[in-house]
Amino acid sequence: MTRAFFAGSFDPMTNGHLDVLAQGLAVARTVVVGIGIHPGKTPLMTAEARAALISAVVAEALPERAADVSVIFFKGLVIEAARAEGASLLLRGLRDGTDLDYEMQMAGMNRAMAPDIQTVFLPAEAGLRPITATLVRQIAAMGGDVAPFVPAPVLKALQALRAPSAP
Repeated sequence: MTRAFFAGSFDPMTNGHLDVLAQGLAVARTVVVGIGIHPGKTPLMTAEARAALISAVVAEALPERAADVSVIFFKGLVIEAARAEGASLLLRGLRDGTDLDYEMQMAGMNRAMAPDIQTVFLPAEAGLRPITATLVRQIAAMGGDVAPFVPAPVLKALQALRAPSAP
């Protein structure tokens, strides 16, 4: 049984992430979504909130495959987390040539350290290529509409974050 590992910060999960996850489920029986925890970064949402959102998005968008997706947190090297989860594939989304250049370097280093784990590149759907979590966070912080870029549960969570607190 093929198990894949899809790593990222998912802060927040975007429609691009969902596209890569859905494609990953077409090549692997199960996918572990690994939320990377980096002590030097201050995320918009807690890791627990991001995990809950990923689970909610999968349940809504891919209900027939929801049981095939799990979410974990990890620190350190992606290959170590993937190996600990029994994954033989790393899923990586590509939006453009810049992504390809970076991801090829990463895939080469990962393969040198873990030749038993293969990297699979999945091209983003054309309409999703400009979407990044960084841009979504910036647009949301400035009060812009991020509805076209994120799944409904994420939109609701982002709206709740920017809603004024009751006195």
